Amino acid sequence: MPKTRKIPMRKCTGCGELKAKKELIRVLHTPEDTVEIDKTGKKNGRGAYLCDSMECFQKAKKSHAIERSLGVTFSEEIYERLEKEMTKVD
Repeated sequence: MPKTRKIPMRKCTGCGELKAKKELIRVLHTPEDTVEIDKTGKKNGRGAYLCDSMECFQKAKKSHAIERSLGVTFSEEIYERLEKEMTKVD
């Protein structure tokens, strides 16, 4: 009998839905104190997950959910940069 692999699940900080890790985008707070999008999901640092939609990004931005998850405060410049990167990922 073949083994079934466990699928890692993560919660979107925007909508709160539980989804497979590979379906979500990881926003990363690195040890160098920068915030970036981690496309591989394997970089070192604290991560927060978002659905691949601008609607979820806007919800998370409005409620400051990403900031709470990562434990840092964002400037408007960081949100603008993340928004640009999110549109590139699509």
